[in-house]
Amino acid sequence: MELEGEEKAVAKAKQILDDYMSLVRDGHVISNADLNNFLRVVTVEEESSLKTMYLGGKQRSFGKKMLAPKTINQRRYVEAIEKHDLTFGIGPAGTGKTYLAVAMAVSALLNKQVSRIILTRPAVEAGERLGFLPGTLQEKVDPYLRPLYDGLYDMLDADRVEKLLEKNTIEVAPIAFMRGRTLNDAYIIVDESQNCTPDQMKMILTRLGFNSKMVVTGDITQIDLPGGKRSGLIEATEVLKGVEGVSFILFDDKDVVRHNLVQKIVRAYESYTEKTGIGRQMLLKLDDPPPASGAAASIQPGAPVELPDA
Repeated sequence: MELEGEEKAVAKAKQILDDYMSLVRDGHVISNADLNNFLRVVTVEEESSLKTMYLGGKQRSFGKKMLAPKTINQRRYVEAIEKHDLTFGIGPAGTGKTYLAVAMAVSALLNKQVSRIILTRPAVEAGERLGFLPGTLQEKVDPYLRPLYDGLYDMLDADRVEKLLEKNTIEVAPIAFMRGRTLNDAYIIVDESQNCTPDQMKMILTRLGFNSKMVVTGDITQIDLPGGKRSGLIEATEVLKGVEGVSFILFDDKDVVRHNLVQKIVRAYESYTEKTGIGRQMLLKLDDPPPASGAAASIQPGAPVELPDA
């Protein structure tokens, strides 16, 4: 095989081929899907290599699934969840924010690190129309919580999920149901948190009890709050900057692990939003000093940022 091109590009291609051949000789089998995901990262990030990404993203057992982080940011996300009691995963759709969080929660439950899992998200799409839907209150809100169930059924057998739900070992509920509670010995996942109001975000964050972990996921480009209300997720990134025990991981389009077209769609929408300013809310950069009173600042999703310990 002969490689032609710029010296830097040829050196990178040679390193990728050498890493791949080394992994194959050692008996590793990399699926085409995983290889494509790895290549998307190593071709744009100079410090990464195929071998370190594959070996660093070691497979873990999550119930009936064996999973491994597929991008550098996913690996940092998993490590942050393990090290911190409160982790924020912020980025576009398809980056594995919720899926990995559910997987980590299932693993913690099966290993008896916690006694229950609580999955919650705002039912903002329902607005004031819940009363017109058929069924009990739980049946009214279940359709808006269905994405959280999907991850559970992927990790555990259906019968086991149903039993855990019946015993309330796993609880799936809208954020409004969390008010007034203290969630001890629990793994809490707050999904679609960009649709929390600031009051809702403060309320859910202060539910965290003893021996509990909380993972908050959201996409600040898909805020559905009515009337231009400020997102509680955006406010939380400003308020909690520098708080010990809190970690922020930011994902971008390179972390999308769905169909290749999804990555292109995310990139196109980001470009459109930057050009038009439509749907944007101001957000503090995590590496900038807090703005003066009344001033505004902004953040662009990019490389992950972990808040330093105080």
